[in-house]
Amino acid sequence: MPPADDPIARLLAGRYPDPETGELLGAAARSVAIEPTLDGREVELVAALDLGRRLAVISDANTFDILGERVERALASRFAVQRLVVDRDVRVDAATIARVGSLLDAATDAIVAVGSGTLNDLCKMVALERGVPQVVFATAPSMNGYTSLSASIIDGGFRRSIRAATPVGVFFDLAVVAAAPRRLVRAGLGDSLCRSTAQADWLLAHLLLDRPYREAPFALLAADEAALVVDPRGLVAGDLEVMRHLVRTLVLSGFGMTICGGSFPASQGEHLIGHYIDMMRPDGVAEAFHGEQIAVCTVAMAELQDAMLALDAPPVLAPTAIDRDAVIRHFGAIRGDACWREFEHKRLDGAATDAVNARLARDWPAIRDRIARVTRGAAQIRAALVAAGAPIEPADLNWPPALFADAFAHAREIRNRYTFLDLVGDRRMTDAT
Repeated sequence: MPPADDPIARLLAGRYPDPETGELLGAAARSVAIEPTLDGREVELVAALDLGRRLAVISDANTFDILGERVERALASRFAVQRLVVDRDVRVDAATIARVGSLLDAATDAIVAVGSGTLNDLCKMVALERGVPQVVFATAPSMNGYTSLSASIIDGGFRRSIRAATPVGVFFDLAVVAAAPRRLVRAGLGDSLCRSTAQADWLLAHLLLDRPYREAPFALLAADEAALVVDPRGLVAGDLEVMRHLVRTLVLSGFGMTICGGSFPASQGEHLIGHYIDMMRPDGVAEAFHGEQIAVCTVAMAELQDAMLALDAPPVLAPTAIDRDAVIRHFGAIRGDACWREFEHKRLDGAATDAVNARLARDWPAIRDRIARVTRGAAQIRAALVAAGAPIEPADLNWPPALFADAFAHAREIRNRYTFLDLVGDRRMTDAT
C-alpha cells in the first residue's frame, strides 16, 4: 500500500488516527524494515538509530548460522561488536536473564537480537535489566511478540508476561524468514488468526461487563489479515508477498498490544487454553511451538463462539460456582494460589449475575450481532490453517482428549480475562439447552 496509507509508516511517524477518537497514535519502535532482502543493509539500519558504538549481538546456536554470523560480520565493519551465542533450547527465566546479562561487556550501548520468540524475549529482558535499547533481526515469522512491550518468562513453572520494552528497531529479511522451518511459518499463521477469537472475547467483556475495549489494534491489521487468508498456501510455498502480509500482521499485532498497554487484543480465551496446556501438560506429551498450540486452540475457541452466537435466546447465567478450594485442588497449592488471585476478580456473585442476565435479556440480539461482525468463524479459520498444513485438532499435537477437555473446563481460572469460556462456564443449563 502507498506509504501515506501504510499503518506501519503512520505509526512510526506518530500519525495513525485512532478510528474511535481521532487521536494520533504512534509506535514505541523507531524503525521497521520488511524487505525481500536486507543483505548489505545491516549497518545502515542500525547506524540510523544512533545507539552508540558498542553492540552485543546475541543469537542462539541455530540463528547464528541462519543470520547471526552475517549480521555480526556486517556490524563489525562500523561498530565494536561482542558475540554472544546461547544454547538453542534456552529458557527465559530469572537465572538465564542474569547469566546472559553478566556476560555483557560493561560498556555495552545496545543489544542486537538475532532470532525469534524465545531469543527475542530473552534479549528484551536482558536489555531491560541493563537499561540499554534493543534491536532485532528476525529469523522466523513465528509469533507477534517482536514489536510488543512484553516478554514471556518462566517463573516457578508458571509462564507469565512481564512488561519490558519494545525494540527500537525491528528488521525482517523476507528471504530469511521465508526459509524458516515450515512449522515456524505455520505457527506464525496460528498466532495471527487468533485475532478473530481474541477480538470476540474482548468485545464480549466490554459489552457485558463494561471492560475497556479499543478498535484501533484491529483496524491496524485488517487489510493485511484479509490478504493473508486469501492465499495461506503461499506461505509454505515461499511466496515473499504472502510472507510480507504475515510479517506485517505480526508486527501490527505487536504494535496493537503496545497501544493498548497489554496483550488484550491478541490473547484471550484461545491463549488461556494454550497456557493451561503449558501448565498442566503431563510427562510424555511433547511441547509444541506456541503458534501451533494457538492454531488448535483458536479453532476450538471459534467453534465455541460460533455455537453461542447461534443462540436466538439469550444465555442465562448462574453465579460462579468455582471457589478458592476448587482452584487449589485442581492446580495445586502454588499454581492454584496464583490462579485464584487472578480468577477471584472476575467471579460473578448474585448481584453481578443478575445485572449481566438483565443485560443479556435486553440486548442479546445486538450483542450477538456486533460480536459476529468481527469474527471469521471456525470454518474460515480452519480452512486457512488446513491450506497451510497447520495443526487444527488436539490430536495433531498429540494432546490427550482428557487434557484438552480439562483445559476447556479450567483454563478460565488462570487469568482475569472474561471470555466466552466464562460465559459458557457460568451458563445455567436447562432441559431445553
